[in-house]
Amino acid sequence: MNNLDIRLADWDSTPALRDIRQIVFIDEQQVPPELEWDADDAHATHFLLTADEQPVGTARLLDDGRIGRVALLPQARGKGLGRQLMLAVMQHARQQGMTQLRLSAQTHALDFYGQLGFVPCSEVYLDAGIPHQSMTWEATAAQ
Repeated sequence: MNNLDIRLADWDSTPALRDIRQIVFIDEQQVPPELEWDADDAHATHFLLTADEQPVGTARLLDDGRIGRVALLPQARGKGLGRQLMLAVMQHARQQGMTQLRLSAQTHALDFYGQLGFVPCSEVYLDAGIPHQSMTWEATAAQ
């Protein structure tokens, strides 16, 4: 996959954001739709990752520093694109003056987020029937 782009996207006018989350969370992971779609989408900052002009990933950032709904289509996984997406979200957050970020990681992704500097801050819990753990990231002068 070449020609990568990560941009801010408007929730109301970018159906690819919903399409990716539908495929990853609802179809693939069997998250009930009523748990996937929430009021936070209306005011979140959404990120859209495209590869070769095709939408392949998304994430959202809330004003309180919570990152969520990080999703990559199956064909985009294992290529470092998730890392690039997260780094773009983190950079945007820093530009907005955020010095602490939080997320709820599916346990299979703990190492992925750990490599980005996130550290676990909770016990494992179930969210939509999937094991998760809360993680935090704090900005340092070197970052």
